[in-house]
Amino acid sequence: MDLAAAQQVLKTTFGYDEFRPGQKAVIEQVLAGQNTLAVMPTGGGKSLCYQIPALLFEGLTVVVSPLISLMKDQVDALNDNGIAATFINSSMAYREINQRLQELRAGDYTLLYIAPERLDSPQFIQALGNLPIKLLAIDEAHCISQWGHDFRPSYLALSTAIEQLPTQPQVLALTATATEQVAQDICQRLQIAPDNEVNTGFARDNLDLSVVKDQDTDQYILDYLAANAAEAGIIYASTRKEVTRIAALLKRHHIQATMYHAGLDDDVRRKNQEDFLYDRVQVMVATNAFGMGIDKSNVRFVIHAQVPGTLEAYYQEAGRAGRDGLPSQAILIYRAKDIQIQHFFIDESEMDDEHKHRSYHKLQLMTQYANTQGCLQQFILKYFGEASEPCGRCSNCRDDRAAQDITTATQKVLSCVVRLHARFGKGVVAQVLCGANNQRIRDLNLSDLPTYGIMNGQRQKSVTELIDFLTATGYLQTQGGQYPTLAVTKNGVAVLKGQTQVYRKTAQTVEQAAPENDALFEQLRTLRHNLAEEQHVPPFVIFSDKTLHSMCERLPENDEAFLDVKGVGASKLEKYGETFMETIRAYAHQPATAN
Repeated sequence: MDLAAAQQVLKTTFGYDEFRPGQKAVIEQVLAGQNTLAVMPTGGGKSLCYQIPALLFEGLTVVVSPLISLMKDQVDALNDNGIAATFINSSMAYREINQRLQELRAGDYTLLYIAPERLDSPQFIQALGNLPIKLLAIDEAHCISQWGHDFRPSYLALSTAIEQLPTQPQVLALTATATEQVAQDICQRLQIAPDNEVNTGFARDNLDLSVVKDQDTDQYILDYLAANAAEAGIIYASTRKEVTRIAALLKRHHIQATMYHAGLDDDVRRKNQEDFLYDRVQVMVATNAFGMGIDKSNVRFVIHAQVPGTLEAYYQEAGRAGRDGLPSQAILIYRAKDIQIQHFFIDESEMDDEHKHRSYHKLQLMTQYANTQGCLQQFILKYFGEASEPCGRCSNCRDDRAAQDITTATQKVLSCVVRLHARFGKGVVAQVLCGANNQRIRDLNLSDLPTYGIMNGQRQKSVTELIDFLTATGYLQTQGGQYPTLAVTKNGVAVLKGQTQVYRKTAQTVEQAAPENDALFEQLRTLRHNLAEEQHVPPFVIFSDKTLHSMCERLPENDEAFLDVKGVGASKLEKYGETFMETIRAYAHQPATAN
């Protein structure tokens, strides 16, 4: 089976002329019958890597997807494109499942979506064994790895289930966030040859990363939403209590918002999620329980109001902005006290000591990310094992404020760490520098140190933030897990010897997430919203924002021109072409003064 057939499906069914980076290589391997791992950033087009082969293969493609609440949206999108897809999950009655299995055996569907928990049932695996399964696509495959940030035991049944299926289907594993260690683990568990990993890199060229520090979180969020009133976005918080508080704050300020966390009733969660997906509200305030597999393409911003526990989790959640490729923003609001919340989560978890130690280390890296003044994207890519140049777009790269010379303050901190013989963490270091007079300082006779009180004119919080900055920029390093201690690095020694100077910048302002939309775009967006409500599907299922913008540029007025718009295939033309072109014609032929 050659790639020309796949190219034809890409154009006629999905309305795209060219494959995105990595898609062609993945599809080529899948069509050649090879087990494959695809590591592509969120919004990189992973779903086409199994949907196109599914349309070319004889037999069924089964997609393992972790959230049953999103399967309907994924299936609706495929059905709207003229593709026979369905799902089986725990929301269905026993009789309905049997009916669906009967239809699958009869060959009525091309794709079947299931949750990994289904594979815990021997009866269900036996039922799958009666289906002509050609390809098993495993979405969010990092969940299978014990080294991943979102390990799920239910994913472990996958390798056993594959062995039990008579058709011995080939495997396509897909993920957006996999370090080298996680990728190796996935390949080993799913019998994927290391050479069959396709990794397009983790850079998101349309995503602007920002870190905001030392500001009133509530006021920043309100100012940001005022500047981006027409755009959809997600605000993440670490606790249910904080989610509830922020959602109430937004509603008091007449911002259309809803919330999502595991403590809400299932029906309430489902309704709130639907309101966001269907563009009935602008903002979703949520814990990390929300978002995995979310296909909403027009999320223009993701704000983390509290610090997440790992860089993997942060980048995956941040990557839910701009899935359509349009300019979008990911903003981390950093407060040192929020790190303590994540520390508490690790302390109270049921992880063994090894996993806890690993989690503490990942949390330290999250702190370093928030405090670096280097390129934010470069920091993340380095974590994933990828070398890169500065992105030129993040808040640090675009920061043209004058840097302040903090060499003297740095030398004071580094000198104190040396005097403490690298036996204490940043809390004690800050207390000694600020001249604290508590029981521990007295018991350890730390007030006798030459560095005791040499920064007593500063707040302890400010000194702690300076220590975080010096750690992020490589002058200090942390050692140990739950209670890390500080040590001076080679770069730090150079500062102590007067061979290197240290500079630092401060504070951020609100920006618009994307350029303002023109009048035609707003008309098409309203039309899309009305059609979506009639059909009870999310608006992005009909057309993405990117496709609407393309219509505004091209102004198609006949079928041929409409098919040339990116994201328009034959099925979409038949369903929606005339309706959208009617609006475009009316706009294009208005008197010039009315435009």
